[in-house]
Amino acid sequence: MRESVPAYANARQLTCAKLWQVPIDPNFIRAEELGIRLEIVRGLPIWEATPAYRHQKEVDRIRASIHPRPGTQCACVHAADVYVQFPDGSIKRPDVSIWYREPSEQEDAVTLMPEAVIEVVNKGYEVKDLEIGPGFYLSQGVKDVLVFDPTTLLVLHARRDGTVRRASPCELSLECGCNCIV
Repeated sequence: MRESVPAYANARQLTCAKLWQVPIDPNFIRAEELGIRLEIVRGLPIWEATPAYRHQKEVDRIRASIHPRPGTQCACVHAADVYVQFPDGSIKRPDVSIWYREPSEQEDAVTLMPEAVIEVVNKGYEVKDLEIGPGFYLSQGVKDVLVFDPTTLLVLHARRDGTVRRASPCELSLECGCNCIV
């Protein structure tokens, strides 16, 4: 089903898509210097305070658990907190992005679509991670979207065919061939 979007929004998305075909805008760098993470989702700017220590500790723990399943060809390349440019021109910084191979971009936003993304809920930004993120990522072609709330231990595992709720810790198998413990 095609989403109904006002005509002006399509023009704004097109402008956003053209904007992000160039290196990262200096305003994103300045926002980082102020302790703000800046993203643009479907033309809408979204900001978030830089994550706290607990958040980063959870991201590191999850990344340390990512590994390929025996017999799969995925390289399970993963990175924390890097800009990813999506096909619609949106630019986000997933807490963890997982690719089947090394992205070619080293200095600018990565354009290789992640196979999976993992978001760790940052206190005060639950709506961004639990409500906006999963639908957006799936609409862009990400196969697995994992959202972990360290306060409640809720783990959401969203795929095109539905969403499963679990409790942390749990081991999850991703479509690309990786496993991880959230």
